[in-house]
Amino acid sequence: MQRRMAFVEQLEAWKSERLAPIIGAGRMSLADGGPGDATGLLQIALANEINVSELAAVWMPATRELDVKLAFARQAGDEAGHFQLVADRLAALGFDVASFAPSDNPLFVYLRGLTTTVERIAAGLFTLESIAYGVNENFMALCAQRGDLETVRIYREYIQPDEQAHQQLGQRLLAKYATTPELQQQARDTVGRLLEIAGATRAAAAARLGTACFPGC
Repeated sequence: MQRRMAFVEQLEAWKSERLAPIIGAGRMSLADGGPGDATGLLQIALANEINVSELAAVWMPATRELDVKLAFARQAGDEAGHFQLVADRLAALGFDVASFAPSDNPLFVYLRGLTTTVERIAAGLFTLESIAYGVNENFMALCAQRGDLETVRIYREYIQPDEQAHQQLGQRLLAKYATTPELQQQARDTVGRLLEIAGATRAAAAARLGTACFPGC
């Protein structure tokens, strides 16, 4: 078990190194004044929350291992709760949530194609939630900069603790199930591919929005 935990620690460091450009892009946008409409940026969060909730809900019945099944159930429920929190905040800002229709993106097309337990843990819990936590920190700073302290409070008190807990759960489950060199390589490949797609997807969104400082994954 100690050897497997060492693998997870190494993978965590490798992931953080490759996640740094994504987080750094948001920080640069923040330093430049963080353009972007508040309701528009929160709609991105809304889409991400429901997409992650649906993904975990789809994976749950297709997962044999009971503890992983329950981890996806927890993730699905938590992300649905985040969706409602963001929806309520958007409604308070005057947005008609009933008109919202989430769009798909290549990130979730890739995620839905993952079939093994190790891949799903590495992607959905271990990496996706790390991306969300990091970019949400930038978004919270942007909201604070604009005086939107209620959005900051929602993220600080509810959303970010859940994202961190999901990611830590992913660490423990990878240590348990990535038991061979082949499975560990599968986890590493999944982390790398997910970060590659996330980087490209967020770069394209940043070009469209005029800022890289937006929430979600």
